[in-house]
Amino acid sequence: MLPNADVVNLLRIQHERQRREYFPGLGEYIRFFGLTKERAKLLKPNCLIMHPGPINRGVEIDSEVADGAHSVILDQVTNGLAVRMAVLYLCGGISA
Repeated sequence: MLPNADVVNLLRIQHERQRREYFPGLGEYIRFFGLTKERAKLLKPNCLIMHPGPINRGVEIDSEVADGAHSVILDQVTNGLAVRMAVLYLCGGISA
C-alpha cells in the first residue's frame, strides 16, 4: 500500500478516549501502524505526509518524517484553523 500512496494522512491517538483493553500497547501500535523512517522509505518520492495535529511524535509518526521535506502538516494545521473559523462565522448567521 505505501509504495502506491500519493498521500499518507495519519491521525492522532486520543489516549483519553481509549479503553485499555481495546488498545494495543504503544510499542505494538508503532510496530504495526506508525509511520517510521523505515516505512517512509517505501513511499513515492513525491508522496505528501499529512497529520491534523497535535502529533504524538514517535508514535503515529517519527519526528524526522513529520519535519521532513514532504510533510505538509504545518500547512494543514494552519489551513484547518482558518476553515474552522470560516465555518463558525457562516454558521453564526452573520451576513456581511
